Amino acid sequence: MSSKAPRFPQLTLEQLDDKQKPLGEQIVKVSSVGLGGPYNPMIRSPVLGQLLFDLFHYLRWQTSVPHKLNELAILIIARQWRSQIEWFAHAPIATKAGLSADILADLKAGQRPSKMADDEALVYDFVTELTTTHKVSDDTWARAKKAFNDQQIVDLTAVAGNYVMVAMLLAMAEQNVPPGKEPPFKDGEK
Repeated sequence: MSSKAPRFPQLTLEQLDDKQKPLGEQIVKVSSVGLGGPYNPMIRSPVLGQLLFDLFHYLRWQTSVPHKLNELAILIIARQWRSQIEWFAHAPIATKAGLSADILADLKAGQRPSKMADDEALVYDFVTELTTTHKVSDDTWARAKKAFNDQQIVDLTAVAGNYVMVAMLLAMAEQNVPPGKEPPFKDGEK
């Protein structure tokens, strides 16, 4: 554990100014990490923070992508970025949404999960191709068009991009899991 001062000391509701407080009150109603995680740096830019909060709300609760597959996309990004908080927050949600322990274990180990259903494999391939090669192959595109409608393809792309941004905010701010909680990714692991 580092004794280095946090880049953004953790804010509390009581510390928020008049521009930040309405957003802070919305966040604590829905966040498993309170004003922690990406919200701690986000709230320092309250206009952007509100826009991002609204986007997060859509991409978590109103997206056209089935919940289990949406959470899989989030975890793919969390693993690519080794984003401690993203994985910490979303692995239990993904489990509750029906993602298997085998998939989570393989993904956490940095491996392509071996026991995926067709729709899970499609999400894995689509998100991984897009984030690592910066394109979607014709084969993966054809599979996506068979399995998803246009809105679902756009929403899946947006959730992946959004959680890259979240991982970037967390990395920039050096945010970690809540005190006393075990980070999912250990130092020295790939």
